[in-house]
Amino acid sequence: MTATTWEQRFSSTERGARLARHLLVLELDGWGFPYKGTVSDRVALVAAELVSNAVRHGRVPGRDFELRVTELEHTFRVEVSDSRGEKKPSVRAAGGEEGGFGMCLVGALATDWGVSERSPGKVVWAEIPKSGDHA
Repeated sequence: MTATTWEQRFSSTERGARLARHLLVLELDGWGFPYKGTVSDRVALVAAELVSNAVRHGRVPGRDFELRVTELEHTFRVEVSDSRGEKKPSVRAAGGEEGGFGMCLVGALATDWGVSERSPGKVVWAEIPKSGDHA
């Protein structure tokens, strides 16, 4: 199977984040993963969290974020690039500060996730299974 990739840049705003999610589910539907289907919902939730983090924590004025989704044989790889390399996502423990729990959701839906360096900034990625439960 040849990997299929969709990628697009968006403004680092809440509006850009919403647009990214909407265009992603349209793309997934075109790939045969229908809107409101289990796989589409999983990929969209993970992408929405990573994009939201890029807008909230990775925003550099005048710079966009990029969303890239690649369909592999058994998984989707979601990558979100932003320009702020020093602010990396983490998972927060329960009972602590507000926020930081979105990466718990990513960890629950993805088989793996992490952060890669780029210049400038970083890429936060996650791999989501196409079918079945991975746990």
